[in-house]
Amino acid sequence: MVGTQPVPDVGQEVSPEVEALIGRVAAHLPTEGRLGVAYSGGVDSTTLLAVAVRHLGADRTVAILGISPSLATAERAAAHDIARGIGVGVVEVPTDEGSSAAYRANGPDRCFHCKDELFTRIGDDVAVAYGLSAISYGENADDAIRPDRPGARAATEHRVLRPLAEARLTKADVRAVAGALGLPNADKPAAPCLASRIPHFTEVTPEKLSQVDRAEAAVRALGFSDCRVRHHGDVARLELTDHELARAADPEVRSALVDGVRAAGFRFVALDLVGIQSGAFTLPLVARD
Repeated sequence: MVGTQPVPDVGQEVSPEVEALIGRVAAHLPTEGRLGVAYSGGVDSTTLLAVAVRHLGADRTVAILGISPSLATAERAAAHDIARGIGVGVVEVPTDEGSSAAYRANGPDRCFHCKDELFTRIGDDVAVAYGLSAISYGENADDAIRPDRPGARAATEHRVLRPLAEARLTKADVRAVAGALGLPNADKPAAPCLASRIPHFTEVTPEKLSQVDRAEAAVRALGFSDCRVRHHGDVARLELTDHELARAADPEVRSALVDGVRAAGFRFVALDLVGIQSGAFTLPLVARD
């Protein structure tokens, strides 16, 4: 990703409007010590990482990437590339949320158990080793009011900072800052973890996560810009962007899609005509009246 786009310059001059947004975030960063950023390679955590480097310096900023079967292979590689462009290395922290019965049970609170494991690992193993005075993550102001974000509770319990949300930066604001700093993922679609493809109350297993990872890689290899492969046992329910739905009906493309998804271990491939649906499994269960 980074190799085909300009390398970001997080210290470059930006418009007064963007500088004001950056200043609001900077006001919620620690004034002393090193900051650990729970980093996924998505636009929110990347923007937080870039702002931290801009104001604290690369020597006081540590990018921390949780590694588990729920992280897509391509997302892991891209996260390293982007952080390298910003000027910081990535500390990989293996997590074992799969050992938690509550996580595997896959209720609407699954994200809490995942984030709880990540923040526990950072607190126990990484904070001392890297001399961190605080941990932060990339929740934005829009996320803060969504009912399908139980990971926020884990952040609160572990006293993890959320500078973007505290500064009241919306997703649009975050993308504006990312674009101004030249971050290559400024327009990157959301990329939830692979476990989000498995219906709630259906067990999360490494085998299912691997199936989804391989199936989505096969779809993207055919040139589709974004996708979700929802795991329904033998059936893979494929969600594509609205403008790419018609392309999937082309006989040659359709045949390649079927072959690629079946090669990941599914028997049947279904195309969801609604397209990509954020929070498709969780929102119906947690939506407020």
